[in-house]
Amino acid sequence: MTQTTTNQAGSSQAPQATARFTVPAKHPMVTVLGSGDSLLRVIEQAFPAADIHVRGNEISASGEATEVDLIQRLFDEMMLVLRTGQPMTEDAVERSISMLREQQDGGSASETPAEVLTQNILSNRGRTIRPKTLNQKRYVDAIDKHTVVFGIGPAGTGKTYLAMAKAVQALQSKQVNRIILTRPAVEAGERLGFLPGTLYEKIDPYLRPLYDALHDMLDPDSIPRLMAAGTIEVAPLAYMRGRTLNDAFIILDEAQNTNPEQMKMFLTRLGFDSKIVITGDVTQVDLPGGTKSGLRQVREILDGVDDVHFSMLDSSDVVRHKLVSRIVDAYERYDVRNGAEADGRTPDGRRGSGQGGSGGSGSGSGGSANSGRHGHGHGRH
Repeated sequence: MTQTTTNQAGSSQAPQATARFTVPAKHPMVTVLGSGDSLLRVIEQAFPAADIHVRGNEISASGEATEVDLIQRLFDEMMLVLRTGQPMTEDAVERSISMLREQQDGGSASETPAEVLTQNILSNRGRTIRPKTLNQKRYVDAIDKHTVVFGIGPAGTGKTYLAMAKAVQALQSKQVNRIILTRPAVEAGERLGFLPGTLYEKIDPYLRPLYDALHDMLDPDSIPRLMAAGTIEVAPLAYMRGRTLNDAFIILDEAQNTNPEQMKMFLTRLGFDSKIVITGDVTQVDLPGGTKSGLRQVREILDGVDDVHFSMLDSSDVVRHKLVSRIVDAYERYDVRNGAEADGRTPDGRRGSGQGGSGGSGSGSGGSANSGRHGHGHGRH
């Protein structure tokens, strides 16, 4: 893309610029503009003051120099992604714009949208698992670099799914000999005896989400064989007591439902050549009233300890339906309005006990991922 900047002497207006970009012939325009120009509409909605025109395989943009520069960088990043064979989606374009704006506003991000969107973790049956946001990429990178990683954030931020993908990747590359997936069966508590069936059937509903994720990442026919051999183990947290786990990738999910004693017990299971990832959402604690969450407390205890990393995700990292991000933000605002800090907790959930609260979800920047896709824009000409 080539860009020219003009500014009349003495003018109080921001510098104006025009940029032109030619899409290589090997890339059909539909891959850049989207089916029915859906991607173009996302871009027009995000840059309403800019004039964006398409003629043949040439795209031009004119307007304020800063906005035109962002549009230029956006198309450059989109082409880098398309060259890898990965399609661009409306969500990917929106997240790319958000990342580029953050960089332009002086944010600390050094990673480019293409680096985030093209980082492959695991491929299975034609489907590739990748981080979709900057915080997700940093979370995945932290798992590579550290022995113990905490992934803390609201529902839908991919903290458990990405951790499991990294576990399967580590197993397939022989970095570990087994995967251990565990959750506290808190909702059952002492009531397990009232549920019908064997002990396995009683605890199975609490572990089912982990099985579902495994089926996305491995050949379903291989899972029973791997579990029978002990290569993959899915078990309630209580089964971890008294064990030392060597050569393993261990994931504790729903960690907000551990009490401090359980958290300490789990962390001290770490053996040689193992890695631990602990995931949870401190805004959704199901412990009985008055019981402290081990996940809320552990950050105060381990913050600053070498080789332990805390990855914080927020509503802008939600990769489910866009409404989920808005729901997370709405609950955050409600908690702030209704004195969620009355029990002594800070908004990041680092102190205190009990249920609810604004926890670690942060106020987020989900709005950047929710840019409207149906603005009138300027269209193709």
